[in-house]
Amino acid sequence: MSPEPTADWRLFQGDGTQRRVTLPPAPPWRRFGSRRSGGVPGAGPGPLPYLIAPEHADVVNAALHLRRPLLVTGPAGTGKSSLARAVAHELDLGEVLRWPVNSRASVQDALYRYDAIGRLRETTLSRDRGEAEPSIGSFVRLGALGTALVPGPRPRVLLVDELDKGDVDLPNDLLTVFEEGVFEIPELARLPESQSVVEVLAADSNDLVTVERGKVMCTEFPVVVITSNGERDFPPAFLRRCVRLDLPTPDEERLRAIVAAHLGDDALIGVEDILRAFLQRRGPGELATDQLLNAVFLRAGGVDLDAEGLLDAVLHQLGGTV
Repeated sequence: MSPEPTADWRLFQGDGTQRRVTLPPAPPWRRFGSRRSGGVPGAGPGPLPYLIAPEHADVVNAALHLRRPLLVTGPAGTGKSSLARAVAHELDLGEVLRWPVNSRASVQDALYRYDAIGRLRETTLSRDRGEAEPSIGSFVRLGALGTALVPGPRPRVLLVDELDKGDVDLPNDLLTVFEEGVFEIPELARLPESQSVVEVLAADSNDLVTVERGKVMCTEFPVVVITSNGERDFPPAFLRRCVRLDLPTPDEERLRAIVAAHLGDDALIGVEDILRAFLQRRGPGELATDQLLNAVFLRAGGVDLDAEGLLDAVLHQLGGTV
């Protein structure tokens, strides 16, 4: 039996009257920092649960053993990006380095950025004050890909998110880096021998990374997870160097397991109408699993999803124009 609608769930009344309200707890997947929990009552801090079929986990393991990038495809909401965080958590490999790809993305920016203008300005100011010039390393910051290739005892996890949104040549531009695990920073390689060792900034912190003779070479190839929504095909040379995992759309049984894992078994009580509506409306690329979680979370909190247009707003189609 579903909970009775809560009369005061409407925090915003739309009547122009100012009120001080207390926001209820956010859904587990919308909590950040120390507030994020495992998604069930009483759970301590940690990542959200990730459910994956054994045959799909085997593909992930194959990529780990082969030290090859894992190319993950599938409809929206199947957990492609979340897989990288699940791997990083289970293998204790630290925070995920994320490279969100768009039409302007380049391998150069993903490797490093050099602030030449900032260096010129600071050097001029230092000379005017009679101070020593700042190190060039202060103006070099590694990108997500560059940081993933920094040598270390354990690999980092790199998420290359939505590679198919990038330029058509971007996959081929990655081939050399993925094959050799090394790249050069020309601005540092040109320095005299006395400055052959330079400390630069990492992508995900202000930690310093030591670079010798302008070259960064990994000792352990990073765990690379590449996601694609299938908007474009990749060249054969790129596909040959990847292990491919196609995540299917979750069936009803898996949807129930996902809801229980995120919100607890009690969340499945009284949501048959939501599940039925979700399954009826869902088509390839039209609805995502997190939309179902949103609807169930609201119902569990006493929100009246029968209110005019509310369920339609939550389970809105992803395709078409807005």
